[in-house]
Amino acid sequence: MAKKNTEIPVKAFLDKAFMEGHDARILRIMAEFIAPQVRFEKYGVENSIVMFGSARTKPRDDASKYYKEIESKFSKLSKPTLKQRRERRTAESQLLMARYYEDARYIACEISKWAQSPKVQKCNFAIASGGGPGIMEAANRGAHDAGGLSIGLNISLPFEQKPNPYQTPGLCLDFHYFFVRKFWFLYLCKGLMAFPGGFGTLDEFFEVLTLVQTKKTVKKMPIVLYGRQYWDEVLNLDAMAKWGMIDYKDLKLYKIIDDPDEAVEYMITELSKIHKL
Repeated sequence: MAKKNTEIPVKAFLDKAFMEGHDARILRIMAEFIAPQVRFEKYGVENSIVMFGSARTKPRDDASKYYKEIESKFSKLSKPTLKQRRERRTAESQLLMARYYEDARYIACEISKWAQSPKVQKCNFAIASGGGPGIMEAANRGAHDAGGLSIGLNISLPFEQKPNPYQTPGLCLDFHYFFVRKFWFLYLCKGLMAFPGGFGTLDEFFEVLTLVQTKKTVKKMPIVLYGRQYWDEVLNLDAMAKWGMIDYKDLKLYKIIDDPDEAVEYMITELSKIHKL
């Protein structure tokens, strides 16, 4: 006679193998949609100013220190290798790009101070970034400097992405799915600033532009490309209008700015008009 089965079954939502398997993917996606909303409600976050850019951009002090180390080694070489020349160019580039880290930190700090002023507090604005290093760190750090709420929408990646220490405890979120993370970037977003960055920055910038252009999102929001020297070289959207791929009016969906005080003034002015502050 067969033995009786005395095993106590595991509930599906407690079954680690099932929850991490292919069949439960939709449940994991739903969790990444729902959990952030719970966090935002707990902290009273209703609106955000999103700032993103390269994870590789370093603070000026770090970039300067690295450049001096590389330059000191390079000056002693009689015949540098290709790898050594590339390392030097990287150090030079990091030192040049460090201004964007400092500008992002300053801008986030000033906007966060404004967001905490008596007439603006009712809007519950928070600075949001991708939560990692570089420009993302600078944005969270600026909000942290001002004592404001600092959101980090982190993403698990095999390299570069580690949470920076300037995010408000409880508002440091970690995503697996890029598309869910993008949803939360835009859902609360009332203003956006894109600093010099790579594929990820371009991906996020163009997704927002597409949603605004096609009116899939009807809310008004100021969109800034920060750093004219970089963006004028990397993007030529005027050519898209010239060739009829977009309307000339689409070029007015964003504004290129190259001065931190101008960026702060523009963002605050536009948000004040939109939200009647």
